[in-house]
Amino acid sequence: MLYKKNSEEKLSKELFKNPTCEFRGTPFWAWNSWLEKDELERQIGIFKEMGFGGFHMHVRTGLKNKYLSDEYMQLIRDCVEKAKDEKMLAWLYDEDRWPSGAAGGYVTEDVRYRARYLLFTPFKTAEAKKSVEVSAGRTNNGKLLACYDVVLDRDGYLSSYKRIGEDDDAEGTKWYAFMEIIGESDWFNGKTYADTLSKDAVDRFVEVTHEKYRKCTGDEFDKTVPAIFTDEPQFTHKAVMNNSFDKMDMIMPWTDKVPELYEKAYGADIYATLPELFWDLPESKPSVHRYRYHDFISELFSSSFADNIGSWCRKNGIALTGHMMEEPTLRSQCAALGEAMRSYRGFDIPGIDMLCNWHEFTTAKQAQSAVHQFGYEGMLSELYGVTAWDCDFRTYKHQGDWQAALGVTVRVPHLSWYAMGGEAKRDYPASISYQSPWYKKFSVVEDHFARLNTALTRGKPVVKVAVIHPIESFWLHWGPNDKTAVLRESLDERFDNVTNWLLEGSIDFDFISESLLPSLCEKGSNPLRVGKMEYDAVIVPGCETLRSTTVDRLSEFGKNGGRLIFMGDAPYLCDAVESDRGRKLFERSIRIDFSRASLLNTLESDRTVTLRYANGRLTDNLIYQLRRDNDCEWLFICHDSEPKIKDIDYGSDIKITVDGEFVPELYDTQSGEITPLGASYINGKTVISHKLYSYDSLLIKLTDGKTDSAECEKKAEAPEGKSVVGLVDYELDGKNVLLLDMAKFKLSGETDFSPEEEILRLDNICRERLGLPLRGGSIVQPWVSGDIPPVDRLTLRFTFDSEIDYSSAELAFEEPDRLEKIVFNGSEVAKELCGSYVDISIFRVKLSDIIKGKNTLELTYAYGEKTDIESVFILGDFGVKVTGTEKTVIAMPEKIGFGDITRQGFPFYGDNITYKFKAVAENGKFDICASWYRGAMISVKVDGEEKGNIIYPPYILGVDGLSDGEHDVEMTLYTHRYNTFGPLHLVNEAEPWHGPDAWRSKKCNWSNEYVLRRVGILTAPKINN
Repeated sequence: MLYKKNSEEKLSKELFKNPTCEFRGTPFWAWNSWLEKDELERQIGIFKEMGFGGFHMHVRTGLKNKYLSDEYMQLIRDCVEKAKDEKMLAWLYDEDRWPSGAAGGYVTEDVRYRARYLLFTPFKTAEAKKSVEVSAGRTNNGKLLACYDVVLDRDGYLSSYKRIGEDDDAEGTKWYAFMEIIGESDWFNGKTYADTLSKDAVDRFVEVTHEKYRKCTGDEFDKTVPAIFTDEPQFTHKAVMNNSFDKMDMIMPWTDKVPELYEKAYGADIYATLPELFWDLPESKPSVHRYRYHDFISELFSSSFADNIGSWCRKNGIALTGHMMEEPTLRSQCAALGEAMRSYRGFDIPGIDMLCNWHEFTTAKQAQSAVHQFGYEGMLSELYGVTAWDCDFRTYKHQGDWQAALGVTVRVPHLSWYAMGGEAKRDYPASISYQSPWYKKFSVVEDHFARLNTALTRGKPVVKVAVIHPIESFWLHWGPNDKTAVLRESLDERFDNVTNWLLEGSIDFDFISESLLPSLCEKGSNPLRVGKMEYDAVIVPGCETLRSTTVDRLSEFGKNGGRLIFMGDAPYLCDAVESDRGRKLFERSIRIDFSRASLLNTLESDRTVTLRYANGRLTDNLIYQLRRDNDCEWLFICHDSEPKIKDIDYGSDIKITVDGEFVPELYDTQSGEITPLGASYINGKTVISHKLYSYDSLLIKLTDGKTDSAECEKKAEAPEGKSVVGLVDYELDGKNVLLLDMAKFKLSGETDFSPEEEILRLDNICRERLGLPLRGGSIVQPWVSGDIPPVDRLTLRFTFDSEIDYSSAELAFEEPDRLEKIVFNGSEVAKELCGSYVDISIFRVKLSDIIKGKNTLELTYAYGEKTDIESVFILGDFGVKVTGTEKTVIAMPEKIGFGDITRQGFPFYGDNITYKFKAVAENGKFDICASWYRGAMISVKVDGEEKGNIIYPPYILGVDGLSDGEHDVEMTLYTHRYNTFGPLHLVNEAEPWHGPDAWRSKKCNWSNEYVLRRVGILTAPKINN
């Protein structure tokens, strides 16, 4: 049990103010280099300083210690012991990289356990045109399963088909069905992914991985070690044909036992109807055989993987957590999983994967629904990944808030790098760890969510509405794009719309999985009892087919007075077979058109919470979670979208209406303080008025009774204040940076230098010249490949201009063991290391003097497959000017103005900067407003004393307890490392996916000139006294 303190009768004020480790985030800690105990323990201390409650020990590309070896397991044990000493949690991770199942290739050394797939093709041997949907390529290692004579009508529908012999001729087109074993890949260390449809393969995965962890840390299961994370398990992705008449390779998930198990499930030969998986029947009539295949594969996957591993975890007293693959849409989950919700029955803490700054409400709601119905104690999210170096605390709070409203209690920030040498720095930054200049302030974010979790993990969710999940109707249309794509897109649009209409219409709901319903709901009743939940209203969102077990339970629910609501047309199929059962149920239920207005109006009586603007309109960007605790109810409200402009926010007046009469208290998750809220009462409901800014969220405790506190009157708007005028003094946290990422280059056998090129591009050029594999894609892990000796020497020549003479510069670089020679302005520089820069894998040496005019730096590396050629940096107390591609060292500015610091001498600077100025207090106080900034956050000192932070709208910090008169103000902007380590030649400034390819953009998406992000307090703060 993770939340053991929730057995207490009520939430204590002390626990809310100072939450313990189980309520705190636990980042993905990227084990991506040579690991050493002392460094691991140092970084655990940093996690604690950042406000985290634990960490996931997660292998990433770059690990050099042999995975699952005795040495590796000892490091696991060392980290568990350190976590225990620090009163933190150590979470396990079940794979070398991802997806889970192959154990870094150990499992799939045995061919029996390698992933399989069905290859359906008109080409017996030749390499063929593939569908754009195909995720696995032809390997030509297949076993012929069957041959077919397929005849299409003039419109491309399946006119007829029959199974024929291998040597028989076909009247139509001859198609072959092979079972192939997936090809080997460097990503799986020269092996393959595992056969997740095979219980035997998953048993082997458990034997290799989970049993190893049990022997190492089993005594701490359900103590210091709460769970083991499984990451993106999936089967070989299903494909659809582009056009009905196309002749191409088609792939569907398969394993050796499919024919045997299918016949056992349905009493039918799967080979007899195989073509119906690929083509539509005439007039697009539904195929029960297609439906059964999708259902069968979904069940086989769920039972073989999640059920199997979950059973081992429960037996051994550790929770199974993690997330599935591609859950958000009907299309994506059908392709990778069959159905997302079905696998959650095997988890104890189901999870989701929320990358970028995306808002996948369907993904979260599916997992939350399973958590509710199975009565699980929590839900996990891998969040913040791929958001880039410049993601700020506003976005971190926003992403965490809406996910908390949709059930997330275990936050797994992605990613905290052990080291960032070589390709690691492009492993989906930012690093939420010591490499980010704001890491010492991150507890501001973590404390908020930890306090929130102390309340939202208690009690039971209050949800009165359920929605039948429409995935099974989607299966019917898994056919050629020219016949079914529009229908599939429409079904996905409806799926998304219903989710958004309800959530943003302040009607919380749960999905009901038809496959899980029989085990969770023995019979229909009113309310409809599904596992631990009870629903007063059930929505059928335009489903074409319903299971007979679903119809049975909904019929009884309706007969007992339950509100059964059909949107759109009546179901005309039962278990994918034509039937009037769905229509009869439809006719005696509430029927509405498929629209937001009809849906919300019909559910008006089912509301528990209503959120409206002051003008009476329903809010359209707020969502909530309501929980019933022993002594109260907990209501959490937040925004489900970010403002388009973060900096201009006047707030919105809202009215919160809750069924029942309550005394409300505001539990301030930022400060830990608890204050009463005013309320009014209308017709047995509690009404609370409040002003919300775009990044605000509210945690309200509702205790039975009525408050004597009237609703607060609106505060009069404060005067605008006076801007700080002119240039100001400043202080840097670190040295300024001159980035050198463009160089001329030559290999040892070459006489002349090649023209100047960007560092990663020139690395590729040199690798191609030497026949070495390129970096940036899938590579065999170093723990498998070991070190590979260099085969050549590479010399890089960097040049830059300077307007000043400067001594005391330093060079920061990587690969000290392969950097053979440093020559600066014609003189060799001693490679005497004098510390690190930003990361343990970036080293510093002292440089000779920078001279006024042209400066030249030459670096010679022992070069080979394992040499990481990266940008280098010159550090010092100087300024830098960038004009196009040209970089010039200039004198350090004496003062700076409010505005973009990249234009004031700091284009590549990535540490924090403090602005210093005077402000006058009157009546012992003043307010500071800084509404336009680019960085993570701002902290404020007055006369050397910390006074608070400016992070969220309205961007005002009140400072009191001052003497009247002038005071020294210091505003520290916590910046980011985008302009130091980001993809500075990427044209697309709106790129959401900051993975390795963002640094290797091409053609019109590449710029030789630097594409910098603005950094700074961009307009002068205003002082209101």
